[in-house]
Amino acid sequence: MNFDEFTGQVQHRLELPGTGETVRAIRATLSTLGQRIQEGEARQLGSNLPMEIGWYLTGPVREHGERFDWREFVDRVSEIEGVDPPEAAYHAKVVVDLVSTQVPPNELRQIREQLPESEDDENWRKLFEVVDAGGWGEAEETQTGGGPQPTSEGDD
Repeated sequence: MNFDEFTGQVQHRLELPGTGETVRAIRATLSTLGQRIQEGEARQLGSNLPMEIGWYLTGPVREHGERFDWREFVDRVSEIEGVDPPEAAYHAKVVVDLVSTQVPPNELRQIREQLPESEDDENWRKLFEVVDAGGWGEAEETQTGGGPQPTSEGDD
């Protein structure tokens, strides 16, 4: 998959009006994820993506391996993307789902191992909800509005 195909998929799944909004969603999600995971993991994950997309995991990131929880992740994505936190959370989940289709399963597992999955604010399992639900597929696309939609509760 190349840059145009990747951004096109994200734009379609998120029903965004243009490439600018799409790239902002991708950049916000991946650069913030790159801040949270170790540099080696960010580089490895990025190497499986189109070069321009993988760069977001390392290029704009000054410090890797920062400790912050899911809520802080959503707040950072929201600020970078310029959208409300529930929308940012949904966008991040969809971007990560597409990333998961481009990387080997062991690579995704290594990323998940760095992100605690508990029932409190540190619950990074929320980032992988679309992945864990089976990913973006034909069943989701038949729903009104295309795919899984953000909820107003508990996404931020």
